[in-house]
Amino acid sequence: MLIGVIADDYTGASDIANTLAKGMGENSGLVVSQFFDIPNNDAPSDVEVGVVSLKSRSIPSAEAIEQSLAALEWLLAQGCEQIIFKYCSTFDSSPAGNIGQVGEALAHKLGVKGVIVCPAFPTVGRTVHQGHLFVNDTLLNESGMQNHPQTPMTDANLCRWTQQQCQDTVGLVACNIVRQGTKAVQAALATAAEQGETLVICDAATDEDLIILGKAAATAKLLTGGSGIAIGLPANFIAQGKAKGSAPTPYAMSGPEAILAGSCSGATLKQVEIHAKNHPTLAIDINKVMDGSMNVTTFCDFIQSNFGNKPLIYSSGTPQQVTAIQAKFGKQQVSEKLDNLFADTAKQLVANGVTRLVVAGGETSGAVSQALNLGALKIGIEIDPGVPILIAEQRGIALALKSGNFGGDDFFARAVTMLKGSPNE
Repeated sequence: MLIGVIADDYTGASDIANTLAKGMGENSGLVVSQFFDIPNNDAPSDVEVGVVSLKSRSIPSAEAIEQSLAALEWLLAQGCEQIIFKYCSTFDSSPAGNIGQVGEALAHKLGVKGVIVCPAFPTVGRTVHQGHLFVNDTLLNESGMQNHPQTPMTDANLCRWTQQQCQDTVGLVACNIVRQGTKAVQAALATAAEQGETLVICDAATDEDLIILGKAAATAKLLTGGSGIAIGLPANFIAQGKAKGSAPTPYAMSGPEAILAGSCSGATLKQVEIHAKNHPTLAIDINKVMDGSMNVTTFCDFIQSNFGNKPLIYSSGTPQQVTAIQAKFGKQQVSEKLDNLFADTAKQLVANGVTRLVVAGGETSGAVSQALNLGALKIGIEIDPGVPILIAEQRGIALALKSGNFGGDDFFARAVTMLKGSPNE
């Protein structure tokens, strides 16, 4: 194995697995497998990139560090030469963590400083300028992410935000350095390391910027960032003669379908609205969930009675609706109840014959994936930027795990169709 990835949620893991599998053109990617949690056995010998999917984004930082270091140990045992710590392109965290703490802990374990920190993903509008994270043309803290129910991002200045999470000084490599090219970035990172700066925010507004950062990190033991930071990394190993280059395999799966959406992002709300115009949808009533009158049987009956019509169950709501529900029942109680309900529903649906499953939302995807015990996943073709087809061959299931903010307006219907491998249903 050449590259090891430690991802702090399951949809983010699929996102970067997709980036590394497709590379920058025909046959320019690597052979990638995604694992849910830390495997008990060694990876298959043909795997060039192992992506370990953790559910560590919102847990206490000490637990996130412990899990991430355990994942690091397994990946190093597989022979990985380079480690990537993957987090969301909107830098989902709080002043208490966990991005800074985990990144710093991994760097200390590997004995490195001057480590790239770059969540930029220009394809979906995430860019970093002078250390500030933008969503399209809007500062992160004005983009709606300030209302995130678990990790509200109230400051777009990543240097300032990350410093709250770190013991060591956080540095910056600004765009004027990045645009000078690979050697300038390498020199700036080396200077940062000499000054004792462990994590270094790096500007990037285009894929070309990310490729420069990737080339600068050709021999780096550790990088951190969104999936965009991995764009240029396969080419490094191909140029070194350590990999031949490959492309994602166009897997497909026939059989019944289901869509489960647990994200409250604006993108998912729009996707649900569009889907509901032509397909059966069921909105989750939290009051009924909490009193038990809406349950796994309710959901399975709805899905099964609508097989063939791309049925969708969703718990998405506006920020105001989410706040009201959390105030009534408790934030943690609602989150755990929904996660368990989605997980149990997915298990029952698969037991009932569902083979195509689309899941929206990082927490929801994590709960569902853990419940299904999917084993190693192979990476198929891309549905939308950051969202590949995932094949769990051991279970005979095709999945799409979508981060809340990703995907076009018609994502749900298109994803179900693409999992079948046909242009029409």
